Amino acid sequence: MDTTLRDGEQTSGVSFSASEKLTIAQLLLTEVKVDRIEIASARVSEGEFQAVKKITDWASENGFIDKIEVLTFVDGTTSVDWMVKAGAKVMNLLTKGSMNHLKYQLKKTPEQHFQEVSEVIAYAAQNGIACNVYLEDWSNGMRHSKDYVFQYLEFLVKQPVKRILLPDTLGVLIPSETREYLKEIVEKYPDIHFDFHAHNDYDLSIANVLEAVNAGVRGLHLTINGMGERAGNAPLASTIAVLNDFVKDVNTSVDEASLYSVSKLVETFSGFRIPANKPVVGENVFTQTAGIHADGDKKNNLYFNDLMPERFGRTRKYALGKTSGKANIENNLQQLGIRLSDADLKKVTQKIIELGDRKETVTQSDLPYIISDVLDSDAIEEKVHVENYVLTHSKNLRPSVTLRINVNGETFEEHAQGDGQYDAFMNALKVIYQKKKLVLPMLTDYAVRIPPGGKSDALCETIITWEYSGKEFKTRGLDSDQTVSAIKATQKMLNVI
Repeated sequence: MDTTLRDGEQTSGVSFSASEKLTIAQLLLTEVKVDRIEIASARVSEGEFQAVKKITDWASENGFIDKIEVLTFVDGTTSVDWMVKAGAKVMNLLTKGSMNHLKYQLKKTPEQHFQEVSEVIAYAAQNGIACNVYLEDWSNGMRHSKDYVFQYLEFLVKQPVKRILLPDTLGVLIPSETREYLKEIVEKYPDIHFDFHAHNDYDLSIANVLEAVNAGVRGLHLTINGMGERAGNAPLASTIAVLNDFVKDVNTSVDEASLYSVSKLVETFSGFRIPANKPVVGENVFTQTAGIHADGDKKNNLYFNDLMPERFGRTRKYALGKTSGKANIENNLQQLGIRLSDADLKKVTQKIIELGDRKETVTQSDLPYIISDVLDSDAIEEKVHVENYVLTHSKNLRPSVTLRINVNGETFEEHAQGDGQYDAFMNALKVIYQKKKLVLPMLTDYAVRIPPGGKSDALCETIITWEYSGKEFKTRGLDSDQTVSAIKATQKMLNVI
């Protein structure tokens, strides 16, 4: 059962609109193919009611109404009446699974609580509502009041209940406890359908889920991206991967290939960002960074495991940066359909390592620009070198540049202002070249490009077209700073002429 729309929405700061809830519900049932979805808590708000109504209307028309579940409360007839009005057919009744909660929150005896629970279940049945029952704080109940838990289970198994839902409400269980507690219950009631609902407060939710399945539970409660209160719930994607790879005799209906796309959609709707290193759905988890790993992948897939990205509708990537080796770069070039000689590949690799020292990651989209920059630079003999410069831009003051440049072994320093930083740089350069009685080419075109989808720190390629002695030529500069990339393109021009 996916509970992203109910328990997952308890993530701090997250609230889905009615239309977003409907879209997620449709995807979970038709594409991800989970068995059931818990979509809301009864009586929360008018907006929640409208969201539930949208989903139940769609589900009724498309044969999914028995897969739609709502959290309800031991409140006499109130929650059930709300369910009937909302068009929902399955309720998950929240009750007390520990003496601690029963004694200090409800201030009632077990017998009083059981009586009220039975009245709600009976009223639900009269109104055509199927009932499952949550034992809130069940994990602490097993630790500190096991007799009460089994007293309650003895009562529940005699009620018209479809499933009994056992939550680790505060995420306190360790895997050995999870297996011990659930095994004891499943062995005592082998014909009852028990669900396990894990929280992730100690980062043990997946380990606990695995132990729950090994103990014989028949259902799991999961959320997209592990959303949920506090540290969240057991994440759907990781759970499915673990079950498919390590519990071969257990089958689920979930389509692995849909997990990444629904994860990204929920990320967009919720604003709850997926960590880049989150298993299965994180941005970096199928990216090899170390060059030795990329080399190993070429040699009999030495660094592959069973978590192949294609299972989840993704592809393997090879990061480009200061730890890149030739194998990383070759893999990226192959994906772009580019082949380089060994000599050129070595130069490009060195350039990427240099860029990686200043910029965390070079993207695959940067590669064509880097190649053209490296190969273009390689063809030019460097007689003019820009040794240093200071670029200044202040509000309500003209940009200025102090430039030091070496021309054929002679060093010049000049200061100038301009309409922009690059214009100021060119003005300082003109003064120096006038001193040497040299004429600079005329700038006829100036184009700036960043890779598709590039961010603010993306590599920037500046292509400047020059006219000199009646001929036109282009030079390129590459840097994450636009002005610096233009200065690099200008230095190449100075060496060309």
